[in-house]
Amino acid sequence: MSIMVEVYGDYAAFNRPELKVERMTYDVITPSAARGILDAILWHPGMRWVVDKIYVLSPIQYSNIRRNEVKSKISARNVRTVMNGRKNDLYIDAQADIQQRAALVLKNVHYVLEAHFDITDKASPTDNPAKFQEMMKRRLEKGQCYHQPYFGCREFPAKFRKWEFETVNTAYPNTTKELGLMLYDMDYSKGEITPMYFNAVLKNGVLDLTNCEVYR
Repeated sequence: MSIMVEVYGDYAAFNRPELKVERMTYDVITPSAARGILDAILWHPGMRWVVDKIYVLSPIQYSNIRRNEVKSKISARNVRTVMNGRKNDLYIDAQADIQQRAALVLKNVHYVLEAHFDITDKASPTDNPAKFQEMMKRRLEKGQCYHQPYFGCREFPAKFRKWEFETVNTAYPNTTKELGLMLYDMDYSKGEITPMYFNAVLKNGVLDLTNCEVYR
């Protein structure tokens, strides 16, 4: 039971994990980021979203910005020290640790996400596909979400609504664009978080994920 959701916003940053210092976005939204937007609208332990296709409705545009970030993180050793009853700092001083980093981001992003959901082993006897389909439909019509969806970074909010049309006119008809290796999702099944990648190809403005080969 698939559903189509229109998402759009002013800016987006789907940062490449291989670049540790400067931020550089992928050309289009990643499947994991798309799933995160759907989870923000409707999440339930009895279901899991699977993104099938991503339609690119606006031309891919970039912008260079600088963002304030902190250069450190809370030490796990300090946390263990406090848990053992001793005193230590459990905060980051933003004034002392602040630094500016350049970022290549997307602007004027506009997508349609086509997805379906799988029933998980945590579903209750009363959970069924029709129930989840109706829940998602109502939440899209009312603009409800558990938390504000965003495009890669929380400062880039994503607006959303149900796609009401039968066809989708993309920004790249009759065009094939090789986008290279892109992050697909994170694998949590083996106890360690392992990134998964796939070879992204934008055909006629559509990123088809239904039969893509995933590399670990």
